[in-house]
Order: sequence, then structure tokens, then C-alpha cells
Amino acid sequence: MFRRHALCGVSVIALQLVLLAPATPARAQGGDSLLPPVTVVAPNQRQAAHPAAKPQRQAAAAASKRRTKPVATANAKPPAPQGDDSGIKASLGTPPIVARFQLPQESFSITAKQIDETINLKDPEDAIKYFPSLFVRKRNDGDNQAVLATRSWGLNSSARTLIYYDDLLVSALIGNNNSGASPHWNLISPDAISRIDFLNGPYAAAYPGNSIGGVLLITSKMPDHAFADVKQTVSIQPWNQYDTKNIYPSSNTTAAAGNRDGALSWLVTANYQDTYQQPLTYTTNGISKADPTGIPAGTSGTIEALNKQGVVANVVGTGTLAHSEQAAGNLRLAYDITPTVQATYSLGIWNNVQTSNPQTYLTSTATGTPTFGGVSGFASNKYTWDQTHLSNAVSLKSDTKGVFDYDLSASSYNYLQDIMLNPFTVTPTGVGYSENGKVTRNDGTNWQNADAKGIWRPFGIDGSQEISFGLHGDRYYFDNPVYASAIWNATPSTGTGQLYSDGIGETRTGALWAQDAWKIEPDLKLTLGGRLETWEALDGFNLNTSVNSATGAITSTTPMNQPGLNSTNFSPKASLSYDPNKDWNITTNFGEAYRYPTVTELYQNVSVSNVVTVPNPDLTPEQDLNGEVNIERKWSDGRVRLTLFEERTNNAIISQTNTVTSVTGNQVMATTFSNVAAIRMQGVELSGEKNNVGFTGVQVFGSVTYVDSRILSDPTWTGTNPLTGVPDSVVGKRVPYVPDWRAKAGVTYRPNENWAFTLAARYSGKQFSTLDNTDIIPHVYGAFDDYIVADMKVHYNATQNFSFDFGIDNLFNEQYFLFHPFPGRTYVLAGKYTF
Repeated sequence: MFRRHALCGVSVIALQLVLLAPATPARAQGGDSLLPPVTVVAPNQRQAAHPAAKPQRQAAAAASKRRTKPVATANAKPPAPQGDDSGIKASLGTPPIVARFQLPQESFSITAKQIDETINLKDPEDAIKYFPSLFVRKRNDGDNQAVLATRSWGLNSSARTLIYYDDLLVSALIGNNNSGASPHWNLISPDAISRIDFLNGPYAAAYPGNSIGGVLLITSKMPDHAFADVKQTVSIQPWNQYDTKNIYPSSNTTAAAGNRDGALSWLVTANYQDTYQQPLTYTTNGISKADPTGIPAGTSGTIEALNKQGVVANVVGTGTLAHSEQAAGNLRLAYDITPTVQATYSLGIWNNVQTSNPQTYLTSTATGTPTFGGVSGFASNKYTWDQTHLSNAVSLKSDTKGVFDYDLSASSYNYLQDIMLNPFTVTPTGVGYSENGKVTRNDGTNWQNADAKGIWRPFGIDGSQEISFGLHGDRYYFDNPVYASAIWNATPSTGTGQLYSDGIGETRTGALWAQDAWKIEPDLKLTLGGRLETWEALDGFNLNTSVNSATGAITSTTPMNQPGLNSTNFSPKASLSYDPNKDWNITTNFGEAYRYPTVTELYQNVSVSNVVTVPNPDLTPEQDLNGEVNIERKWSDGRVRLTLFEERTNNAIISQTNTVTSVTGNQVMATTFSNVAAIRMQGVELSGEKNNVGFTGVQVFGSVTYVDSRILSDPTWTGTNPLTGVPDSVVGKRVPYVPDWRAKAGVTYRPNENWAFTLAARYSGKQFSTLDNTDIIPHVYGAFDDYIVADMKVHYNATQNFSFDFGIDNLFNEQYFLFHPFPGRTYVLAGKYTF
């Protein structure tokens, strides 16, 4: 098996030594210079007709457009300035959407050229791992639960950032967690990315309150001429932890093709990924009255251990040990209806077939053969999972650069099939599973988003005022039944028809927003905005059952219709940007935002892979007050930015996942949700990058972020210390999942246009996952460790058509846990051919 996967596609791959390229910021617009164009200059560019142009000139422009290649819209890759062979200057420019809507946020960007040269790109989320303050919880290649953490929000905050792939919302705002509500990165082919821009904070009225952490914009590379390419990437990870020692390979094949013919342009991408993952969880066993030793009777092989809070959690085997095969395809069409109006359509489909076969460390003292020792936790980590998801997005946009422009878009995401099968428990003796089991379903879950935006320039494209406004609507529907099945691995999709549990619900949001960007002076700009939102949760339903733990027989059923919720809120925004001269900028931002409870926080009650989720249908919206001051020094090939920030969140919705031990000694992870009355995060972020440092072609980049996060008030807290049993307080404790320090640093050397060598490192300080900060035991399953990870990459353009990569992620094989054990040293080989 290893030989087959390791050799897959390696024939086109050669060595190189590397590290990563920087994420680059862009300052707020000010001064009297022209705003960056929203269209991208193509080799034969049409010129947008000026509103005052004579009719014959407009007709000539239209006729010329039909004779030549039409220009791509803002969704295409912006051209790099002359002499920018590395793409660095292109990433330092203003992101197209920031220029189009005069968004007040500070930004960081990276281009496709930088990604190719400096990052071991196996999944699209790899591209942002060196953006200042950002962290993606990617547990393995092909991970479909990779959450984005930001400057002041941690790994359980998937609903506190917005991630877009062109006009499609990739964020799964059905929840706010690092499992089923993780962003759908896997829908995106890594080879389809033109550029990525991250906008800090909830300072733009154009985005909903889920932008508390920020907005990530992934732009596809729409072509202006015929092209095709194919890339093969292979990674190999040796693993040795507890009693699991193995080699885990993965293979990723991507292809892209596109063209522009007159008014029509198209892009097709495909991605196939075959991954074997290191253990994502471990099966543990605790002490109970029935088992005072924590060692299953009649077995040997238990590894004595504690959990993150110092409670006995002996390791008896792996939990999720998975093999995943994923395939994704995307089609994007763009049609120029007129020289200044373009319509687009995007279709995406993703399929994942994943199987998990846990490994036991236990052997029978009587026979010497492997056994599960009666630990039922092995059963919940034995599964097959089949997912097929479909996305659609349409848009209609004008780009006159005149008095008025508009932007209409709508998207939908549907779980066509999402079914997990697993046995109910293990057999009383030996290695085996019960014949009966569970069918956990998410298919039927779906969401839709629609936006209508307008831009009014009463004084022209570079006038003193630019007013934008819009309407927004969204709907999220969640359906998560868990059925009993007579034969767990050969069963109809509804099993026996009996429900172990069910969670159903829907949320809807409507919004009206406006923003005025006013150049008071050429070097002074004031931006004021506001967003009025109305939200409701409806049709919530839960069904819970009591079961016989040995047989799975349902002994009682409790259905419950949950009460409806609603809220209406107004969020003001303000920004002031000042350019003392052409090299310096000072920007202050303020934004209020409301993050509404998601449908899974309200209604999902389910047990999957040894994690039990307990919803809270009485949650209230969280109110976020966010401010920052940015000071930036800019050069033609670099910049340095200092940001001071403070954030207060009232009624913060925070989840807790802690170990619960049953009377039989079996341990499960229970996740609960609650409103914390008030929390505060304040800190400083310093970031920068500069090319040609010391020598031509040497680029240095890095960032350091410090956050002092505190719980100010939580009168509902009733917890006790897990070791002493004494009630404690959470006031003054650090906010869960927010590390105190984050730092990133790296250097890329480009001796010529053919080679790039990168070396970089990432550091994260200690973070807590409990409100009372009692998780103090490091380097155990479930803990959240500090870590430092170094990566390297060598990129080589062998010819105009061939390029090769060699890299190593986690160069020094750092072993650390962020609840899950994270990947060790991983070798990466890649080859790309462009036709």
C-alpha cells in the first residue's frame, strides 16, 4: 500500500530546499491618487466608456471589445507591476474588492505566484499559514474540519470568520465549531487560486456580524487566453506516538483548464486526493466504581495517562484512524453582457468517502491476542462516511467606474448525501463489533445567501465621496437524525426507522446596510457606516432517547419542540485614515457587530466519534465592540505595520468540550454551549515583509501577536475544580482557545527567476480550552499545547512548462496536541506541467 501511494505521480518531482512566502498587507485608501481599478488589464484591454463619452465613442468601444479579448473582472488575477518577478508587489497592492467598495479594513494578501514558490500547498488552506495572527487547524492532508482561527478568536470560532471563494460562501454558518461547521475548503482545487486576501475585523458594513474575526477572500484565476495545467503532489509522514508506529502517505492530483473566447470565459478545475491519516483521536479509559484501576479486566497494554485536567484517562488504543478519498470539480463561467456588465455562474461538487479502523493496544492476558477489552469507545471510532455536497453561485456586476455600479449575487450549498455508519458497541470478548449500530445523517442540510449592492459616486470615480449600500438575506437549515440499524454496515439510510436522536432547525437573517467613504482632504478619509439586521430561529425540534448501553435498545423517548427566537440590532462602523506622506499611513477603525447563534448551537444533539453534543436552545446573540489603531510604513517592495487592538464581547457564545466518564468507566467528550456575560481581548500585532534585504532576491517576512484575553463576568458559571470538587470562579481567567503569543518568521531567497528557497517557522503560546483554565496538563490527548514548527521548501522552474517542488513540513518533528495530535515531520514532493 505504501509503495503504491508513495510512487504515485513522483516521476515528475525533483528536490529543492524551501520555506514560505509572506502574507502581505494593504493600507486603507487615502490621498488624491486614483483608486486601484476593479477590472484587470488584459493584453488587449477594452476601456470602460466614460459617462460623458460621445455615443459614437461608446459604440466604437463596444465594437472593439467584440473584436479583441475582453478584460477580466475583479475576479481575475491582477497584473503584477513591471519588474515584479516574484509577485511581491502585486500582493502589496489594494485588494480589488477593497478598492471597489472602499472597505475600511486593513488587509493581508498573497498571490498565486508566491504560493507556488514558497508554500508546500497540499490543500487550499495551506496558502495562508504565514498570514499574521491566522492559524488553520489542519490536522492532516485533506482534513475536512480545518477551522480558521484569527487574532482574537480561537479554534472553536468557525462562525466568527467569513470565507468566500469568489461569490460562494465557503464558511458553514450552520455552526460555530471545529467539526461539522468547519469551512468547506475541500471544494476548492489548490490550483484554481489566483490570490487570497484577508480583511481584519468587523469594520465594514457590507459584511454580517460573522466578520468579527475577519473576512477571507479566495479569488479564482479566470483566464484571458487558453491554458491548461496539471499538478501531482505526494506527501509522506512517518509517525510514532504511544503504540502506533506507521508511515502515512497522501496523494493529490489537480488539473485546471480554461479559455476566453470573445465575451465568454470559462474555468474548469478538478481535484482528487487520497490520504492516510495519523491517529486523529485516542480511545481512553477512566477510573470508576466498576473499574477502580482504569485497566480493562483481563488485559494488558494499557498506557497510563491523565487528561488535560489531571483526571485519569488511560490510553488503550487509537480512536479515529482514517483513510479518505476525496474528489472535487468546479466550473466557472463568465459572460460580458456589455462592455461594463458581466454575469457569472459557478458550479461545484465534492465527494468524500472516509473509513476509520481504530487500533487497540490491549491484548488478552489469557490468550495473548488483541482485544477491545469491552471499551465501547472503539465502536464510535469505527465508521464509514459518505458525503456528496453541491454548490451553486450566480452574480451580475457592473463596472462602469461612473456614477453608479451594482453587484448582485446569490449562492446555495446543499448536502446531497452525508451519511455515517458505525457499530453501537464492541463485542463482550475479543476484537469485534456489535452487529447493530447507528446511521448518522446530515443530508438535507442546506443554506442560501443573497446580496444586492450598489455604489454611488456623486463626484466621479475619484471624487470626494463614495456611498455604497445593500440588502442581504440568508437562510440556514439543519437536519441531523441518528437512526438505529440492525446491521450497522449494511443498512438502509433510515436504519430500522427508530431514532436515537434528532435535531432540526432553521435560522434566517435579513440586513440593510450603508457606508459613506468621504475624502475630507486628499490625505484624510473618513468612512462611516451602519448595518441593520433582523434575525430569527424557528422550527427547532429535538428528540432524545434513553438506551440500554449493552444492547442499544431504546428504553424511552423524549421529543421537544423548541421555542422560536428573534432579535433586531443596529451595528455602527467608523474608520479614519490619514496619510502624513506617501510612505506612512495611520488608520483607526471601530466596529460593532452581532454574531447570532447558529442552528447547531441551538438544536444539534448528537453523538459522533465519541463526542456528544448538547445544544442550548436559549442562547442569545453576542455583541462585539471592536477597535484598532494601525500605523504603517510602506516601501515599493515591503511594509511594516503596528496594530493596537481591543475587543469586548457581551454574551459571548463559548463551547466547552470535557471528558465525561460513565459508570462503566468508558469516556466520552461532551460539548456544551453557554453565553458568557462579558469577555475582553486586547493586544498588539506587529507584522512586516521586505524584499531585497541585504542582497538582491532575499525576502524577509514575519509577525508577532500578543493577546491579553480575560473573562470579565459569567454569573451563570456553576462549575467545580475537577480534581478538588470545590466550586471555583472564571472571572479573570483567560478566554478559551486564545493563545497569549503567536509569532511567524521566514526568509525566501530567489537567486534568479528559476529558483526559490524558503525557510520559515510558526510559534503559538499556551492556550486553555476550559473557562476556569483548569486544563494544565500538557502533551496529552485533549490538551492544547504551545508549539514551534518549522517548514522548508525548494521551488524550481525547470522549463517554461515544468516546475518541481521539494519541501518538509514540521522540519524538526515537533509533537504537540491541539485536542488532536497534530502531524509530525512530513516530506512533500510535487511536479507541475503547464500546457
